[in-house]
Amino acid sequence: MTRRHALLIDPVASDDDRSDFTDTLSAVDPAGPVLSLGELSAQRGDGVFESIGVVDGHPQEVTAHLERLEQSARLCDLPAPHLDQWRAAVAEIASRCPAGEYVIKLILSRGIDHGAGPTAWVTATPAPDFSRVRRDGVRVVTLDRGVDSGASARAPWLLLGAKTLSYAVNMAAIREAGRRGADDAVFVSSDGFVLEAPTASVILRFGDRFVTPEPAAGILHGTTQMSLFAHLASRGFEVGYERIPVDRLRRADGGWLVSSVRLAAPIVAVDGHGIALDAALTASLTDYLLSPRE
Repeated sequence: MTRRHALLIDPVASDDDRSDFTDTLSAVDPAGPVLSLGELSAQRGDGVFESIGVVDGHPQEVTAHLERLEQSARLCDLPAPHLDQWRAAVAEIASRCPAGEYVIKLILSRGIDHGAGPTAWVTATPAPDFSRVRRDGVRVVTLDRGVDSGASARAPWLLLGAKTLSYAVNMAAIREAGRRGADDAVFVSSDGFVLEAPTASVILRFGDRFVTPEPAAGILHGTTQMSLFAHLASRGFEVGYERIPVDRLRRADGGWLVSSVRLAAPIVAVDGHGIALDAALTASLTDYLLSPRE
C-alpha cells in the first residue's frame, strides 16, 4: 500500500459558490517532479502552511487549521484560500491514509515569480514516532529570538504571527539546542518573556492553573493548545493567557510542548533545571489528543 500521497490544488476564489471542488484536485506522485524551478516557496520560503494530525484516517481540528491558514495568508498578502476547497482536499487525502498516525500538510505558495497566481498542494505522510517523547519528555534550553515582546505589533512585516514556510531559523534553533545537550528549544523575547518552541506551543502548570504565552506577543496561536485548554477547562482546571517571564518557566510545576503531530511532550528540564513529570496527567492528555476531534 502506498504510504505517501499528494494532491495539487487549483486555487479558486474565496467567493466561489460551488459545493463540489473535485475537478480542482489532482493526484500527483509525491516523489515525482511536480513544481517549477521558479516556485517561490522553494526560492524564498514565500508561502504559508499547516500541519494536521491524522489518527486512524480522521483528520484532527480541521476547522481551526483552516482558519489559521486563512489568517497566515492574510498576514502575508496571499490570496484568501477558499476554505471549502481546502476542506475537500483534506477529506480526500485523509481518505487515503490507513490506520495509524499520519500528518497532512497544507501548502499555499505565492507561486512562480511573475506568474498568474498562487500554487497550492497537500501531502499526507506517516507521522514520526513520538511515543518516547510523549512518555519520557524533552529537555529544553531557552534561546533569545532577537526581538522584544512588542515587535509583532510594532513591525507586522516580520510576520511573527504567521505560519510561513521560512523555517530556517526554527531548524537552526533545534540544532543549537542539540549542541547544548538538549532535545528542543523555547524561544524567549529579548525583554525576557516566554514565546514558543520552534515547532510547538508551550503550556505551563502552576498548581491547578495552566497558562500559555499570550498570542499578542507575536507567536502562533496553537490549535493543539486551544483544544487542550478547552479539555482542561472541562475538567475543572483554570486556564489562561499570560506574559510569562522566563524565570517562571524554570519554576513551573509542569510543562509541555504541544503540537498537532507530536501532541503533548512533557518538559523535564529547562536550561538544566529539572521539572517534575506528571506521567498520569500526560498520559490522559495524550489519550484526549488521540481521540477524534473536529
